[in-house]
Amino acid sequence: MDRMLYIAMSGAKETLIAQASNSNNLANVNTPGFMEDLNQFRSMPVFGQGYPTRVYALDERPNINFDKGSIHSTGNPLDLAIKGEGYFAVQAADGSEAYSRRGDLRVDANGLVTNGQGLPLIGNGGPIALPPYERLEIAPDGTITVLPEGATPEALAIIDRIKMVNPAAERLIKGEDGLLRLEDGEEADADAATELVSGAIESSNVNVADAMVTMIELARKFEMQVKMMKTAEELDNASARLMTMS
Repeated sequence: MDRMLYIAMSGAKETLIAQASNSNNLANVNTPGFMEDLNQFRSMPVFGQGYPTRVYALDERPNINFDKGSIHSTGNPLDLAIKGEGYFAVQAADGSEAYSRRGDLRVDANGLVTNGQGLPLIGNGGPIALPPYERLEIAPDGTITVLPEGATPEALAIIDRIKMVNPAAERLIKGEDGLLRLEDGEEADADAATELVSGAIESSNVNVADAMVTMIELARKFEMQVKMMKTAEELDNASARLMTMS
């Protein structure tokens, strides 16, 4: 009886965890460059003294969906999208270097270039900062050129170059902050072959229809597990009554 109850209990718990992950995917449908989290269930034996006679359900994220979102033209020179494979290098909240395909950039009051998540974009020498400018151009190779305020057109100046990387997908892991990093903790080298599209933005790669279907399936699985727990309780009560009668 306890085996049945334990399997149902662990299944319900792990289904809620999977539902939270799927809800996070849905919440980021409109987040530029967001890469969908994948989930899978598997059975795990409980090892200890004696034989592993108990099994519990486990939900895990084996990886993320590395498919690319669609690219939409915006006309905003600060909107960037990676052309094909590759990632922007950004400075994470803990100061480490991380990678993202999010390219909705902003320039704050101090001239620091950040993405829509508020993370500084990294260039040749660290976070990119721009002087006051009248015009800005970003080349496909990431080179940033500005026309300073009050300057004549021939005074165009190259300020920095956006660091773009292209490590193999199997070397990347996704953290709880939604950013990608190399699994060995090292920093990826800049990739000169990676190009970007200026004046465009990449959408999330989450398929809304699939995510909604998954949400319904997980809700039904949770209900099934709860029913199994109630059935286990009823069988236990019936067994107790039989023991009392004897």
